[in-house]
Amino acid sequence: MNAPVVETSGERTAEHSGGADASNSTEKRPERAAEHQVANERVRDALRAAHLYYMQDLTMEAIAAELHTSRSSVSRLISYAREAGLVEIQVKTPAERISTALQRVQDKHHVTVHVVPVPDSANEVDRLERVAMSAARILGQFFDSNMTMGIAWGSTMSAVSRHLQPKVTHNSQIVQLNGAANTRTTGIVYASEIMSRFGLAYGAYVQQFPVPAFFDDPATKQVLWRERSIRRVLDIQKHMDVALFGLGTPNSEVPGHVYSSGYLDENDFASLAASNVVGDVATVFYRADGSSADVPINSRASGPPLDQLARVSRRVCVVSGKSRMPALRGALAAHLITDLIVDEATVHGLLDE
Repeated sequence: MNAPVVETSGERTAEHSGGADASNSTEKRPERAAEHQVANERVRDALRAAHLYYMQDLTMEAIAAELHTSRSSVSRLISYAREAGLVEIQVKTPAERISTALQRVQDKHHVTVHVVPVPDSANEVDRLERVAMSAARILGQFFDSNMTMGIAWGSTMSAVSRHLQPKVTHNSQIVQLNGAANTRTTGIVYASEIMSRFGLAYGAYVQQFPVPAFFDDPATKQVLWRERSIRRVLDIQKHMDVALFGLGTPNSEVPGHVYSSGYLDENDFASLAASNVVGDVATVFYRADGSSADVPINSRASGPPLDQLARVSRRVCVVSGKSRMPALRGALAAHLITDLIVDEATVHGLLDE
C-alpha cells in the first residue's frame, strides 16, 4: 500500500556560488525546510482523512471531530488526497508514514504491514471493529478467481466477515481451517455463519469442517483423520492460496471465542500456562519463541499444524489491541504471517523491538 513519496523541486543550492548568491541561498534553506515539512504534514493529514473516509466509512463530521478540525478542512484534505494520487481503488500509504523503525520490522519478519489509524481513546471493541473493517476492504486484493482461502473462525474473523465488500470470483472456494464443536454445542451455527458471509461476498463455494475443535483423545483424531471425507477437507487446506486468521490469546481484553465459549476447561488452561503458551492460530497453540510441536493440547487440536500453515503463500493476520502483543510476537517468530493488518497503537509495540 505504498504511495509515491512527495517530492519538492528547487531544493538544491549552489554551495560554492560565492558572494550574495551564497548568502541568499543560506538564508533560504530554513524557509525551504519549513515548506517541505508543511507539505509532508499535509500529505500525512490527507492520508489519515482518506483512510477514515474510504476504509472506515466515517462521515466528514466524525472525521473532523477526530482530527480536531472543521468539516470543510476534511473535505479539502480528501480532495487533495484524490488529486495527489493517494486514493485510487484503495488507500495508499506514502513513504513518509513508513518510519525507518517500521521498515526494519517489515524487513526483519518478511511481512507487509498495513497500519489502520485508530484514535488512542478508542476502547478495545471499537478498535477491533475499525481494524476488521479495514481488513475486509484490503482482503479483496488478495483473493480472486480460481483460488482457495482458508479461514480460522473466531471473534476477529466474525468482525471481518460483517464488513466484507462483494467481489465476483469464479471457481473459488472458502475452507474452514478448524472444527468448532465442543461439549456444549456443535459450533456449526457459529462457524457456518462466518464462512457463509465470506462465500456470499466472493461467490465462492464453502467447505465446512464439521469436527470438534479439540478431541478428548489424540487417538480418536488420528482415526478420524484417516476417513476419506475428512482427508478431502485436509487436502483442500494443504493446497490453499490464502490463509486468513486472527490471533487468540489467554489474556486479551476482548476474549477470543475459543477462550470464552466452553472450548477449554480448567485442566486445559493449566496445561497452557505450564507450557508458557502466548497465543493460538486456528486452535493450535504456540509459545513466545514460535514453537508449538510439544504443546500437549495441540495433539488434540483440529487446526492445521503451524509448520503447514507457514507454507501457504499468503498468510493474512488481522490483530488489534496491545493485549495481543505477546501473541503477535510469537506468531512472527513462527513465521506465520506475510501480511499484517494492525492498529497504530499495537504496531508501536513492534517498533520498540
